[in-house]
Amino acid sequence: MTTPHPSAQVLEQRHRQLASRSGGVLLIDEPDALLESLGGAPQWLAPLAGVAAQVSVDDLTRFPPPPTGGRASSVLILLGDGPEGPDVVLIERAHKMRQHSGQPAFPGGVVEDTDAGVVAAALREAEEEIGVNADGVRPFAVLPELFVPPSGFVVSPVLAWWAEPAPIAPADPAEVAQVLRVPWQDLINPAHRVRVRHPSGYVGPGFTVRGLTVWGFTGGLLDRIIALAGWEAPWDTSVIVEVDDSPRQ
Repeated sequence: MTTPHPSAQVLEQRHRQLASRSGGVLLIDEPDALLESLGGAPQWLAPLAGVAAQVSVDDLTRFPPPPTGGRASSVLILLGDGPEGPDVVLIERAHKMRQHSGQPAFPGGVVEDTDAGVVAAALREAEEEIGVNADGVRPFAVLPELFVPPSGFVVSPVLAWWAEPAPIAPADPAEVAQVLRVPWQDLINPAHRVRVRHPSGYVGPGFTVRGLTVWGFTGGLLDRIIALAGWEAPWDTSVIVEVDDSPRQ
């Protein structure tokens, strides 16, 4: 018998009970039944569940959230089996936005007062931005809260299995330029790994995939997920790519 996936209300309740600013939360009561409860999710997803259950904020970033303040937000790390194998959904932000112009990112945004919690917010934002149908998505973990200094956001990354994929596209081109399903094999490939340097002085991990340079919060989080899941291959850290996220006129 297939273990039913918990309702959104149950997931939010479990997250509130277990959440702390120092560790991740696995949203499934029985980790051994995780893949079954996700609707027959593939075995490659298992290492990510292991990461979520054990990871601390220090494993992911050198910018822990401040004790108080910061604007609560969440992003959806939507994992699927695409035409080219296991993948993750990324968006490219519109190039005329005031913040993070043209930058690849996970779908997501601010947690509103009307949201039940960070899981609901991530699903709502993904639906509003690119048309993701929440009924076909199975959230299974929330990583520790992470701080984004340039924006002041305190971000909760929500890991989810895309059990029932459906067409997605930018809902508003003024906010999202394009949507991509990026294969993990492309992100893991050492030929696509770089370090990124921004005019602000920021230097961090990045990826050159599908004509885009993935960097900043998204690039750093992907870098840590790949390493913690045991997927990382040696790559040349001397390769530097210059980036600039100034809005285009």
